[in-house]
Amino acid sequence: MQRLYFLVFFNLIFCKCFSQEQVFLREVLYNIKDYQIDIAEEKMIKLPNSIDKKIVQWNIDYLKKNTSFNLSPIRKNSKSRLSKTLYLLAEGDILSSQNIPKDSIAFDKYQKALKLSISSNDSLLTCISLRKILKFLYKNRTVKELFPKYIEIYRKYAFDNSEKATLLFYKTTIDASILQKEHIKEYKNTLTIASQSNNRFIQGRIHQLIGVNFSYFLEQKDSALYHYKKAEKLYNKLPYYFATKELFGIYTNIGIIHSENKEHEKANTYYQRAKKIKLPKNNFLKLTKLSSLISNNYRSLKKYDSAFFYNDKFNRYSDSLNEYKKAIALNDIETKYQTVEKEKKIVQLLNTNLKSEAQRIKNRNWLIGSSSALVIGLIIAILVYKNTKRKQRIAEQEREIEIQKTEKLLKEQELTAIDAMISGQEKERQRLANDLHDNLGSTLATVKLHFDHLKNNRDNPKVENIEELYSKTNNLLDEAYQKVRTIAHEKNSGVMAKQGLLPAVKNLAKKASNGDGLLIEVQDYGLDERLDNALEISIFRIIQELITNTIKHANASEIHISLTNHDSLLNIIVEDNGKGFNAKILPEKDGMGLKSIEKRIEHMEGTFEIDSTIGKGTNIIINIPI
Repeated sequence: MQRLYFLVFFNLIFCKCFSQEQVFLREVLYNIKDYQIDIAEEKMIKLPNSIDKKIVQWNIDYLKKNTSFNLSPIRKNSKSRLSKTLYLLAEGDILSSQNIPKDSIAFDKYQKALKLSISSNDSLLTCISLRKILKFLYKNRTVKELFPKYIEIYRKYAFDNSEKATLLFYKTTIDASILQKEHIKEYKNTLTIASQSNNRFIQGRIHQLIGVNFSYFLEQKDSALYHYKKAEKLYNKLPYYFATKELFGIYTNIGIIHSENKEHEKANTYYQRAKKIKLPKNNFLKLTKLSSLISNNYRSLKKYDSAFFYNDKFNRYSDSLNEYKKAIALNDIETKYQTVEKEKKIVQLLNTNLKSEAQRIKNRNWLIGSSSALVIGLIIAILVYKNTKRKQRIAEQEREIEIQKTEKLLKEQELTAIDAMISGQEKERQRLANDLHDNLGSTLATVKLHFDHLKNNRDNPKVENIEELYSKTNNLLDEAYQKVRTIAHEKNSGVMAKQGLLPAVKNLAKKASNGDGLLIEVQDYGLDERLDNALEISIFRIIQELITNTIKHANASEIHISLTNHDSLLNIIVEDNGKGFNAKILPEKDGMGLKSIEKRIEHMEGTFEIDSTIGKGTNIIINIPI
């Protein structure tokens, strides 16, 4: 009732001539913006049918089920500012939630709604519009530069604790995203404000982000679980689509924590809960990630059939994700094309108007000319003379412009040639550096490992393979010598050219293994045919570099390499039982290690994942389209 009195008082002060129906509808909007759907529906029953009521009901249905009725009748009959604003917001929601979203048009609808709300000095509709815009910008984070503008507008219009908490939530979240550091204190301050409102949904979102900060930045799993559970409890009190879809992230994150704690059965329980959450049809990225997590978890449980099943799902969702990205790109091209076509029509219309105007002037001149032929003759003579002179000047200017263009083109060609020469030199230096590091470096690292083994066991009569190690070491030195000669003569790997990827990897594993010190096993599936030679060389270098890194840093005694060709996707898994490391904090230094490998795989449009536990070993998963 206090809100109702506030609305009536607000309308009297600012001379807002709302009808009694609109006053009650705005009260319903207060409930909707705080996600109090049950209360809003109870109030809607008491109101008579109208266009304003229909558009408010549309918002309730959209939040509850992500489905709604046709908006066309509302569009034709929208007269009040409330219905016009809500209609624009509804259009934006529909466009952004389509299978292939039209984001640029959706954002334009949200901006028009915001402009209309501000022009009428309507704080409620302004805040609702700003929520839509900030949610859109948060989803499309490539436009972070737009956030400060709308955050500042929101700061001016946020009129209660629910709006202030929502404002601080988005500000803190984007700050954390840009700075890549934890903002737990800021989130807890925001939570204090949110707790003083009726908005349980924003309280759940804040708990969810606090859990992410504890887990990702501080690795405090117990604290993260506590806040995930708090968020889950709040969402379960809101049994509608807008809240249940957030449970997907909650269950997934809880499953990850249990998986990292080696509690794989518990992890599987939460992954399966996440799997049951109904998501929009175009959420292939989330489904791809979940399938990968479930597959890895089943593999840890040694349930390989289930692991393979979800790995197959991962591949299918990955294909769907790639197709979705292509469709988005085509949609952007279509939007640009339509924009160009509209501009062409405008130009044609302008030309038509100019022609009409020219014809009118011509008729007028003929009318004047008929009354005074002598004057016209004189005028024509003068105009012809001036026109000739003007054409001569224009021709001279055009010649000068052409000369300048030619000179500029020659300079640009000269600069392009210089850039190409410099680029070629840099590429050649980089290629030579990569060959020395990837090709020769791994061989010398293996030689050093053999020498260390010989040094540590030269007086140990129990070691039986000393002579074999001497022979292997001598062979590796010969091989290193040959590789130096090969690099000097700018040749590709002869092993790769003659035998192919799989024999080369197996040969590398055989040479790098040294009996009791290190054992490397290679398993393959579906590699019956040769790949493109350049691709084989790139993949061989990547595997060679991973083995080198393991030998240098992991202190592992076993390395397992798996190569699987499935549906035009090459899956590479390299596992070791070494000392492991924190995969979330890769060394920030110049070198040719994991960062370099990740960049190479990105260049090949592949994916690169690291799963490493300190003291338990490292698992690297690579997927490359072939």
